[in-house]
Amino acid sequence: MDAINRRQFGFGAAASAGTQLIGAGSAKAQAFPSQDIQFVCGFAAGSGADTYVRFFAEKMRVLSKRNVVVQNRVGALGNIATEYAARSKPDGHVVYITGGSALAANHHVLKVPTVDVGNELQVVGTINKQPNMIMVAVESPWKSLAELIAAMKVKGEKASYALANPSARVVGALFKEKTNLQAVEVQYKTAAQYLNDLSSGNLDYAIADNVLAVSQVKAGRMRILAVSTQDRLQAAPDYPTLVESGYPISVTSWWAGFVPSATPKAIVDQLGSWLSEIVASEEGKKFLNSFASDPWVSSPADAQAYFRREIDAWGDYVKIAIIEKQG
Repeated sequence: MDAINRRQFGFGAAASAGTQLIGAGSAKAQAFPSQDIQFVCGFAAGSGADTYVRFFAEKMRVLSKRNVVVQNRVGALGNIATEYAARSKPDGHVVYITGGSALAANHHVLKVPTVDVGNELQVVGTINKQPNMIMVAVESPWKSLAELIAAMKVKGEKASYALANPSARVVGALFKEKTNLQAVEVQYKTAAQYLNDLSSGNLDYAIADNVLAVSQVKAGRMRILAVSTQDRLQAAPDYPTLVESGYPISVTSWWAGFVPSATPKAIVDQLGSWLSEIVASEEGKKFLNSFASDPWVSSPADAQAYFRREIDAWGDYVKIAIIEKQG
């Protein structure tokens, strides 16, 4: 073989080897997911959170062409699920669908957080923005926020309200502070547990998540008097905000998908792409709007930056609301 032919052969072999390597690398990247995917939920089956997780699990099953199994890991203000997700293998097969605002709040509410959520979890994509809602039983005499406040001032320390999530604690505490109420906070493990007490009159009002509140309104059992977002929701413009009612309380909750921070970027991007596709779809918008929440799509990088800002902001919320640390 002459020099030219040898050189051409060498170039050709190198190019062929390079093609094979690229092909192998692409095949490896495209192999995700290589097994069933777990969607982790920190709340009980049948709860509002579980409703969200199961909707997105089913849509992700179609896009990923893999079974998506929902794991309900309940307890410790959701921290059992947070630990499980953060300690899972960083290969994209365990995805934590939860409130980013709740994770940020728990970082400051728990005495000793076992997970540094800002550094140990990576957002793959956001899902929505939603409020907490001030809710009363439909049998109650209060038809407006002003009527509720006036009645609670008369009741003084005998007034009481329910809640079952960290962001609701902040909204409830701020609401008491801004209105000079003395209502007693009553915590429940799940929102469903306080519905009977609210309906029977043992509780006066609740600071409820939007999924539970809207479902109860549709069932004719509850009435929503105000929401905690800065502006009225596009999905539910009939509900007045606390801000427009004269109380400067603006606390927006949001949901997202999370994976361990060591998860490869290509997998994070793939999960984020699928999640964003679901959120942006007509079916996704309809689902989120049906629970008085506005869809929110963002990239993993933008979402992670927002998450870290939220962790700092919730530190201030917890201090303002004078919430005693737990655990």
